[in-house]
Amino acid sequence: MARTVFCEYLKQDAEGLDFQLYPGELGKRIFDSISKQAWSEWIKKQTMIVNEKKLSMMNPEHRKLLEEEMVNFLFEGKEIIIEGYKPIE
Repeated sequence: MARTVFCEYLKQDAEGLDFQLYPGELGKRIFDSISKQAWSEWIKKQTMIVNEKKLSMMNPEHRKLLEEEMVNFLFEGKEIIIEGYKPIE
């Protein structure tokens, strides 16, 4: 039986993650209050950010930037904006 959480991103009950995907207290917060759907949407945005900004996960500053973007996207409702990026219409 699937876990149900009140997803802070979707603002509704939805299927929760199967296990904690991110370490520490932030990871617990994500596990407790972010749905599979919201996490999937974040992964798409994360990939775009890493590629467009040419981030390296070996660089602690880049990891910190990505974590800040993740919190902004999942918990604060802020859209990801990348200079020069135009979605295909």
